[in-house]
Amino acid sequence: MTSFKQRISELLVKQQGANAEQLDTLAGEATRTGKNFAKLLIDKGIISDIKLTELLSKELGLPMISLAKYRLDPALSKLVPERMARQYAIVPLTKYGERLTVAMSDPMNICAIDDLKSLTQVAVDPVLSTESEIRRAIEQLYASQVPVMEAPVVNVELTDDTSLDTAVAVLLNENASQQEAPVVRVINLLVIEAMRRHASDIHLEPMADTLRVRLRVDGQLAEVHRLPKAVQNPVLTRLKILSGLDITEWRLPQDGRFKVRLEEREVDFRVSVLPITHGGKVVMRLLDKANLSIGLDKLGFSNDSIEQFHATVKRPYGMILVTGPTGSGKSTTLYSVLNQLNQPARNLITIEDPIEYQVQGVIQVQVNPEVGLTFAGGLRALLRQSPDIVMIGEIRDFETADIAMKASLTGQLVLSTLHTNDAASAVTRLVDMGVEPFLVASSVSLIEAQRLVRKLCTKCREPLTPSPLVLERLELKPSKTATFFKPVGCRACGGSGYRGRMGIMEVFQVDERVRELVVSRAQSWEIKEYAVKTLGMRPLRQDGLLKAEQGLTTLEEVIAVTTEE
Repeated sequence: MTSFKQRISELLVKQQGANAEQLDTLAGEATRTGKNFAKLLIDKGIISDIKLTELLSKELGLPMISLAKYRLDPALSKLVPERMARQYAIVPLTKYGERLTVAMSDPMNICAIDDLKSLTQVAVDPVLSTESEIRRAIEQLYASQVPVMEAPVVNVELTDDTSLDTAVAVLLNENASQQEAPVVRVINLLVIEAMRRHASDIHLEPMADTLRVRLRVDGQLAEVHRLPKAVQNPVLTRLKILSGLDITEWRLPQDGRFKVRLEEREVDFRVSVLPITHGGKVVMRLLDKANLSIGLDKLGFSNDSIEQFHATVKRPYGMILVTGPTGSGKSTTLYSVLNQLNQPARNLITIEDPIEYQVQGVIQVQVNPEVGLTFAGGLRALLRQSPDIVMIGEIRDFETADIAMKASLTGQLVLSTLHTNDAASAVTRLVDMGVEPFLVASSVSLIEAQRLVRKLCTKCREPLTPSPLVLERLELKPSKTATFFKPVGCRACGGSGYRGRMGIMEVFQVDERVRELVVSRAQSWEIKEYAVKTLGMRPLRQDGLLKAEQGLTTLEEVIAVTTEE
């Protein structure tokens, strides 16, 4: 029995003459079912909520107020997030200097008060009110905020020139004059820095005595800060609240998301929390919706590849497969195609794990194996929703592949990804999964494989003449107009010599001869050989070398991502 239950029980027996055995039974029920003990007392008619609050007020020496007569300050809703207010049944009332007054129905909930102190970095003074009044006040105070199911939007201002070191100092109470909660300033500055550097991930890693911050820029991780250990809990707790996660759970992995609006730019943040030795490691993936509308040409596709894509998506049915290892930009390519197909006259549905980008006008389904919603089960269900275009996040097993193939033959255009080394291996992978070769041959219309290479910074790159030995090793005979460059490093690119990434691709449309090869269970190298010689497919390395000749990337980058060739 918790101290709260014990204290209430003692008071009820002593002052109200309640039955001790009945209270023990209710306390056991509360522990067993997770129900609120005070609410059980009120529901069973043992005491009214007003009488219970009066009893606690007298015993604990805390003032009791009527929230129905109290005018709430909407500004305080930014200081205490809605999720925390609902979880602990608390309502912020006033903030004077470094003291925050909150209304609670359970002032003995030490966890609630400690979490609130950790988040706001101010002292917390509880006052008593009935839970029913607190619940009504929460609805009133947070009525204009984003619905619970939506990712919350955080507006970040660029006018704040406070350094991260200064914000951390405030968080450590070295400067208490700031009006905005210092933990908010620390997170805002980290987010601004990541967005300015065009980072794809922010890693917050608790160490033995520090909180390490790393950014992944152009695929490369680099340490940018080491924050004091004392700021770890408030920063990570604030991020969990933003992401709609349980702030009391640090033993299990959790996933959430939120949005950040910086000037005219809105970026989705997908958040993953993993319990590790010294706390919880948080990785935030930045998903910029602006990348979806830049077009295939900006992603690195050549004109002939784009024409093949356009010809394929004009068909009312068939399957487009995008292949490559994790982190090769497959999702961005598929979303870019999906974005171009997104029209009111079409019904577009995706099933993903997880949902990368949230796209307006597209119905998106999140896989949830814990409740039985698998790729295969979800795909069966969404096919009954009369879709025109279906995107499957990844084909992982025979059942998903089989349903997807049949769907592509019965009137739907299906887009999906596979993990294979090259385009030709995609069809043999599907056959290896157990899909009948004739189904693969009939359904697949276009296959594309890709990798990501870093782009040279155009402000500091310098011409380079490759050695004849390197050219011979790569079997490269550059044209007379070819110009190779090397990275140098400047302020614009952060000293790396590279700025941004682009794709190198190999694409081919499936014709009758490829279908014959698939049905006859030909090897992937046979299909690739035919695609190169007859269909004019440019292999990954060749496409990369062509971009190196154009001065877009370096030979080293191309070699690094195409080692299997």
